[in-house]
Amino acid sequence: MCLRRNVPPRRDQRDVAASGRRRVAHLLAGLGLMWASGHGPAAAAVRVPVILAFGDSLTAGLGLPQNEAFPAQLQARLAALGVTARVVNAGISGDTTADGRARLDWALADKPDLVILELGANDMLRGIDPQLTRGNLAAMIAEIRKSGAKVLLAGMKAAPNWGARYQKSFDRIYPELAQEDHVALYPFFLDGVAMDPALNQADGLHPTAKGVAVVADRIAPYVVRLIGGRP
Repeated sequence: MCLRRNVPPRRDQRDVAASGRRRVAHLLAGLGLMWASGHGPAAAAVRVPVILAFGDSLTAGLGLPQNEAFPAQLQARLAALGVTARVVNAGISGDTTADGRARLDWALADKPDLVILELGANDMLRGIDPQLTRGNLAAMIAEIRKSGAKVLLAGMKAAPNWGARYQKSFDRIYPELAQEDHVALYPFFLDGVAMDPALNQADGLHPTAKGVAVVADRIAPYVVRLIGGRP
């Protein structure tokens, strides 16, 4: 009977085996890191575009529950079109363009991909000089662009209360800014809703939930094009 002595593997065999183990360990560690950071195959996710609805009571949803305000209804409308996005409600009732300009930097901390700039109605209602309104809007457009976000300027039209001269000066603010600053324009935020008692609350100024649905439905295609959801 012959006893076989344990013969250690040759040095080159030991080196190859150790090298293989190291490669496997590095691979496993890398996979673990990918899973932990959310970049692994099963954890990979497409970033959802963030839309900042920045405005006054028309955006905030005065008189309505939050799920019926413009941002919530726009997000639902986009979803119905097959576009996933998160719409942030950054509307504050009573805000003028000066108020919005003062808080814009804070609002942009959400790093939005698109900002719907809906301000100016309260300027008009208070009879603020259209040149001041224009200057504030222009400054906000510049700040939004500097942050890397796109801009959708939501236009407003003046009521005749302040006279034809004021009305003409105010109404031309939005189309002129859009042309000069090369930003997308939704000509009139309350298009299809203004002056319709069936779509407005008792004050005649703020849309009902049905009125907001009309606004969301009409503005959604503009938003989709800007965030690249569809051609």
